Amino acid sequence: MTGTAWMGCLATLLLVCGGCADAETERDTAAERPGFDQSEEPVADGPRPLDSFDPELYLDQEWVGDLDIMVERGVVRALVVYSLGQYFLDGATQRGATYEALTEFEKFINQRLGRRTVKVEVLIIPVQRDELLPALTRGLGDIAAANLTITDSRLDTVDFSDPFLSDVSELVVTGPAVDITLRSLDDLAGREVYVRRSSSYWRSMENLNDHLRARGLDPVELVPAAEFLQDEDLLDMVNAGLLPAIVVDSHKARFWSQIFDNVTVHEDLEVRTGGRIAWAFRRSSPQLEEVINAFVRKHKKGTLLGNIVLNRYLKGTKWARNALAGGDRARFESTVEVFKRYGERYDFDHLLLAALAYQESRLDQSVRSSAGAVGIMQVLPSTAADPAVGIPDITTVENNIHAGTKYLRFLRDRYFSDPGINPLDQTLFSFAAYNAGPARVNQLREEAARSNLDADVWFGNVERVAAKRIGRETVQYVSNIAKYHVAYTLASRHFEIRESE
Repeated sequence: MTGTAWMGCLATLLLVCGGCADAETERDTAAERPGFDQSEEPVADGPRPLDSFDPELYLDQEWVGDLDIMVERGVVRALVVYSLGQYFLDGATQRGATYEALTEFEKFINQRLGRRTVKVEVLIIPVQRDELLPALTRGLGDIAAANLTITDSRLDTVDFSDPFLSDVSELVVTGPAVDITLRSLDDLAGREVYVRRSSSYWRSMENLNDHLRARGLDPVELVPAAEFLQDEDLLDMVNAGLLPAIVVDSHKARFWSQIFDNVTVHEDLEVRTGGRIAWAFRRSSPQLEEVINAFVRKHKKGTLLGNIVLNRYLKGTKWARNALAGGDRARFESTVEVFKRYGERYDFDHLLLAALAYQESRLDQSVRSSAGAVGIMQVLPSTAADPAVGIPDITTVENNIHAGTKYLRFLRDRYFSDPGINPLDQTLFSFAAYNAGPARVNQLREEAARSNLDADVWFGNVERVAAKRIGRETVQYVSNIAKYHVAYTLASRHFEIRESE
């Protein structure tokens, strides 16, 4: 699978928090994980999450109408996307600046209505980013609150509130994968830049390409990034050297550059200026427009809520390591042929296997866990000795990778081989089970089905239940494997070029 093909597969990605812990603290295996917690952790006060309402009453209902109709129903539906710092779940707790704003908006509406007992609820409905405006216009939500830039093309289909944030620029951000100095936008000619198609960045880059062609220069090679990859995920990958260049709103780029040491924010390379960030809503909704704009006046940038410091949501977050740095890259080069051999035998993409192994051990055969798991794939001797695996002496690299891969195949065949699950999700479920155990993953799938989510899809569906029931660990585990897979795919391109020279 090529890097571009995997980025296409990543259209199913939902990275809730991203990142990985230090290898010294994340080398445990499924045998060491705590048991499945059946307790119900209380959800923080504020807008109700997806599963707090009867899905049959509030989800997949194409309701239209203005604020008076919403008040009559008792609910305003806010479409959001999962994005670290904006809206995400940490266990059962909702967090993020968007969550905070919607919490205050719920209070604001009820104060205006004089509601003290029977209140109008703001229902948060997470969707994929490219589904935001189509779902809004269809009546599957009433507000799209996802750091949207007001653009002419978007104004063709929806209306926007007054801006929460103005004078936003879209800036080029690069990392260690770029080997030249960028002095102007012309220096991007012929180079790869990763951008989501649904973002305002994509249209801005198309405009730039028109200008480049008009002056006889090569256009920028726009590579579609997965819709579930948020700006902070792409910045994380640029920081790690996995992607060469992206475009990000100036306020995000400046904030995250304090977290990611290896990104360069090119303040002088603006592909759009004067951007305005606002909430979107359906056309012909004057009542809703009036109440949102009244809310914006009290909560935009410069007000108390508008100045919420996003780094309150960064505490405890751990970021992905650069899978290609130093000894990591050398270990990858020395083991890639073994991953190829057993990937072919057991029908796994060998680069996905390498990515899982990096998440488990950073490809270090000397690693031993406190539970006795061994080597690159962190296989327990008891697992290797089980008749389903039956691989002796997992202290060698060859046998260790063989045992781990064969066990993954057992998990896939035994628990996730239903033809209703597509091959990619069969693999992702197997990876989740490698981390958390197959019984727990099946419990999560059952709960996803009860919550009107797709039990046959990991990202954006079962993953959301895992975020609530388990917390970040398994969610990050699978997400990190996806990120590392991109790294290894890009690295393999260079190996192939080098070998052909």
